[in-house]
Amino acid sequence: MAEAKVTWTGGTTFIGSDSTKHAVILSSPKEGIGMKPSELLLVALASCSSYDVVTILQKRKTKLEKLEVKVQAEQEKDPPWAFHTIHLHYILAGEGLDAKQVEKAIELSEGKYCSVAATVKGRAEITWEYTIE
Repeated sequence: MAEAKVTWTGGTTFIGSDSTKHAVILSSPKEGIGMKPSELLLVALASCSSYDVVTILQKRKTKLEKLEVKVQAEQEKDPPWAFHTIHLHYILAGEGLDAKQVEKAIELSEGKYCSVAATVKGRAEITWEYTIE
C-alpha cells in the first residue's frame, strides 16, 4: 500500500513526504516557497513516465544520454480547476537512439506501466510527442 503524509508548516506552506521519507515543499504562488500542488501532479506524471521510458530503453541496451519531459496542461476555468488536457514533450538524446524504440517505450509507459497516467486518464486527455536530438 502506498503511503504519504502532508504537514502544514504555516500560512499556505506544507511539506509532503512519501513512504521512503523523501520530502517536497508545497505552497501557494503567493508564498513562493514550494511547488504548486496542482503542478506537482504534472511533475509526478512526467517523472513516473520518465522512469518507465529510461528503464525500458536500458533493458533494450539503448545508450540514452538525455531525457527531459516538458509538460503543458490546461485546467478548467471554474473550481475545482481540474486538468482537462495534458501534453508531454519528451526530449531524448543518445548514441544510435532509434525512433521506433523511443515510441514503443513511451507507448508502454503511457498505456501500461505509469500509475499516474492510469489514474489521470479518466479525467484528462493525455497526449505526447518526442524529439530526438
